[in-house]
Amino acid sequence: MLELLSLLQLTRDWPGQELADRLGVSPRTVRRDVERLREMGYRIGATKGPDGGYRLSAGSELPPLLFDDEQAVAIAVALQAAPSTGVDLEEAAGRALATVRQVMPSRLRHRIDGIRFSGSVALGSVDATVLEAVSTATRDRRTLRFDYAGAAGSPRRVEPHAIVAREGRWYLVAWDLERHDWRSFRLDRMSPRSPVGAPFTPRALPTGDAATFLAARFKGSDTEDRWPCVGEVVLGLPAREVAPYLGDGDLEELPDGSCRVRIGSWSWAGVLASVARFDAPFTVVGPEPLREAARVLSDRAAAAAASVEHG
Repeated sequence: MLELLSLLQLTRDWPGQELADRLGVSPRTVRRDVERLREMGYRIGATKGPDGGYRLSAGSELPPLLFDDEQAVAIAVALQAAPSTGVDLEEAAGRALATVRQVMPSRLRHRIDGIRFSGSVALGSVDATVLEAVSTATRDRRTLRFDYAGAAGSPRRVEPHAIVAREGRWYLVAWDLERHDWRSFRLDRMSPRSPVGAPFTPRALPTGDAATFLAARFKGSDTEDRWPCVGEVVLGLPAREVAPYLGDGDLEELPDGSCRVRIGSWSWAGVLASVARFDAPFTVVGPEPLREAARVLSDRAAAAAASVEHG
């Protein structure tokens, strides 16, 4: 019966004989299991024809849910990870997990009880109603008005394009109708106003997709997901000690045990700062602006050391 329900959830008409063949049972067994599912609250319509058929329709209330073992474990893991999404659903997720666990057979309870972990901490908690309101306006392509924490003046008015989760926060990528430009907004700072505005025709993002656009903006670009300053150094550490902390940089292991690192930042001094945090000798490969920044930093460090000696 569970396998039958899984097939019916594919949102299509299923001839009775085809279902029987897929499940390896008789058409009579299919009819019996369909009736049992209907008794449990699932709305399964019958289609006319020589063989007859079935289609699962949306119901007016939530019927009992049936999951196979792997689905049940996946749900338990997802519910435990809910706090790390940044959406304010921790209490509801905890209650849902307790409900799911209560009706599980003992073999599954033992499995999910052995799965315990702490997700990454969300940097900003988003009210679920805010996420729903912004998501709905984005889906329906309706102009959105909202108050934005820390911004004085009248409500912002935007054409919402997409919602992106990035590094513990939720962002709306939208066309700002007052500033005539693309902007990103943190959902935890938004207070949507109702009702939503007029429908709009979506514009093309300069980067093609919202995730790339947001990544590019974080790096100071409007069109490319790349840092304005990218430098290359040879770092006197083995690659295995550098890789976990390199972020979006590139790494090449060298035969002598050191590694070649290509890393970006907002400025050339920022590139040097990213390298210096490894607290190891390094050689600047290039480009020339990075070499010049290294010379300036060296002079400053020497002056600082001299002031300590003469202090």
